Amino acid sequence: MITLNMKFDFDQLIERKGSSCIKWDGMHKFLGAAEALPMWVADMDFLTPPYITGAIIKKARHGVFGYPLREESYFTSLMDWLQRRHQWKVERNWISFCPGVVPAVNIAVLAYTEPGDKIIVQPPVYFPFFTAVTDHKRTLTYNHLIMQNGRLCMDFTGLEALAKDGAKMLILSNPHNPGGSVWTKDELQQMATICLKYNVLIVSDEIHCDLIFKPFKHTPVASLSHEISMQTITTVAPSKTFNLSGFSTASVIIENDSLRRNFNATLDHLHIGGGNIFGNIASEEAYTHGDVYVDELMDYLATNVETLEKFVLEYLPKIKVIRPESTFLVWLDCTEMEMNDKELNEFFLHKASVGFNPGIMFGPGGEGFMRMNIGCPASTLVQGLMRIRQAFAEI
Repeated sequence: MITLNMKFDFDQLIERKGSSCIKWDGMHKFLGAAEALPMWVADMDFLTPPYITGAIIKKARHGVFGYPLREESYFTSLMDWLQRRHQWKVERNWISFCPGVVPAVNIAVLAYTEPGDKIIVQPPVYFPFFTAVTDHKRTLTYNHLIMQNGRLCMDFTGLEALAKDGAKMLILSNPHNPGGSVWTKDELQQMATICLKYNVLIVSDEIHCDLIFKPFKHTPVASLSHEISMQTITTVAPSKTFNLSGFSTASVIIENDSLRRNFNATLDHLHIGGGNIFGNIASEEAYTHGDVYVDELMDYLATNVETLEKFVLEYLPKIKVIRPESTFLVWLDCTEMEMNDKELNEFFLHKASVGFNPGIMFGPGGEGFMRMNIGCPASTLVQGLMRIRQAFAEI
């Protein structure tokens, strides 16, 4: 392992058991193995940066927690961040609040489609996309991603066929969860050109957009052109990057006035636009002061990826690491283990005692895969890998 000279201590072990968190305290409820090492749900085991924590504590000491107001600085911090980190110039009036990216995707489905409408998702992909379609009685259509040279890629021929067949919306994971693909400008342009041709609305989940490994570069779909922006709904949040998922705070960026009015009307009808007083503060602090933290975080995660790859190559030859271009989530190809999905989950969860997300959760194409969370101290990562190595030795 490489030791990095960092301002933030990502090696620090934080006791999360007993803190009422899903990742550690929900293991039995959601995975069925309370004592397994949690390397599943997408939050990290690192402390939230102290400048965010300090601002939250300052507000808590004020002692009055009435209905919050999002000041202009809340929006300015996001606009400046997107310009600074992704060279995307966003106007203030394009931004709407939403209590999470998943709620935003669901609201988009309600606002822009009707029951029975066809909506495209590209599996294997973040599983709440599926229920965002089916729960509202829309028709789920799959454009299956293709594994090419160890990377999940879009099938543009398949996408065009579905768009031509009358699909109303495409829900995109950009960058991709669980595969870690950072879609290139050319890939996004090709995808968007198809959507424009057939009037398919793009809903782009960009929650992982700040978690990009060098030398890759995130491209917001809506930054490609004005025409594409007018047909795109973009969702972003500081929750994954800064470990703020518990604050239920996200932003939805919509340049098209008509689309934005429809989104806001649906949000208002559901009465969920008030937000979280601490989430507002945390979001503003994260986007205002977060550059150094993110840069150091990605360097640390890169060493975790390197550790994982070297260990798997040397000791776990029946597993292949799909090298992530982004995120702290790694897609593991376990097909050479020659186990069905039930056996695969049994092996990792009960024999190795590590909690992964089974690949089948992410839809077709997830068979024989597992999703691993490496957003943890290096010592935790090594502990999990040693457990897997021991489990293989006992087969």
